[in-house]
Amino acid sequence: MVKVPSISMNNGLSMPGFGLGTYESFGEAGRATKHAIDVGYRHFDTARLYENEEEVGKAIQEKIKEGVVKREEIFIVTKLWNTDHEPEKVEKACRKSCEKLGLGYIDLYLMHWPVAFTERTPYEYWPLNDDGQYDNADVDFLDTWKSMEKLVDLGLVKSIGISNFNSQQIKRLLANCRIKPVNNQIECSPQINQKKLIKFCQDREIIVTAYCPLGRPIPADKKPGFLYDAKLGDIAKKYNKTIPQIVFRFLLDIGAVPIPKSVTPSRIEENISVFDFKLTSDEIKYIDTFNTGERVLEFTEARNDKNFPFGIEF
Repeated sequence: MVKVPSISMNNGLSMPGFGLGTYESFGEAGRATKHAIDVGYRHFDTARLYENEEEVGKAIQEKIKEGVVKREEIFIVTKLWNTDHEPEKVEKACRKSCEKLGLGYIDLYLMHWPVAFTERTPYEYWPLNDDGQYDNADVDFLDTWKSMEKLVDLGLVKSIGISNFNSQQIKRLLANCRIKPVNNQIECSPQINQKKLIKFCQDREIIVTAYCPLGRPIPADKKPGFLYDAKLGDIAKKYNKTIPQIVFRFLLDIGAVPIPKSVTPSRIEENISVFDFKLTSDEIKYIDTFNTGERVLEFTEARNDKNFPFGIEF
């Protein structure tokens, strides 16, 4: 079993420095979560959007009943969706996630995006207006955050954070918050290494979590290119690792917490086996050469929203 190091957060609590992502693993997330717990994972990332909170929660509950883990050893992350940004909706949305997870409390609750949507129906996550743009609601994320702060007071969540926020939005939040965000979850891989945003967050004691750490692999097209790079393959051979393992080690070495998604037992085990080596500065510099800034998730339908996060460098 792999022992994952913990990282101290700015509120005195800590989070495991590697996790299991569960996006697009509906129906398989429970099985993946159980296996992940058996091999050493303690950090699990879900969201209302993923529609698998109940599945992940039940898997964790079963492992607790089996005596494999204790609740306090598990770090569960879920997220407030864009249609629940109105201050009066935040607590209700959080309680619903708590109920689905069935774990008593949420370790880390994130605002999934700084952009708010108008809710039309309960399960319409991406409402579009007549212009084909997201049907955005005029809600200030500062007001949403104030309601999230109350969740900590109520004991529903231990920590709160953000996701997909840029540096300007973080500055504005820090200037107006009562409780600082402990985490910013962002897309981060060799093709968008986010070093400037990571440094910005580190300087403000905000941990960065890396989603889509391998981009979005398309094997038939050999994309993204870094997964098929000969020199990266040589680096992997040097450490007796795979290229994905080298990528996760790279992200750890530049200060991010990877949360790769997998439902394949062998891959789940492989992904976490990255704490027995470190890359050299030259190897990190080489992997930096793949940084094009290209995103998997461009969120272009929200580009006209005042809180669209990707309109500046970082």
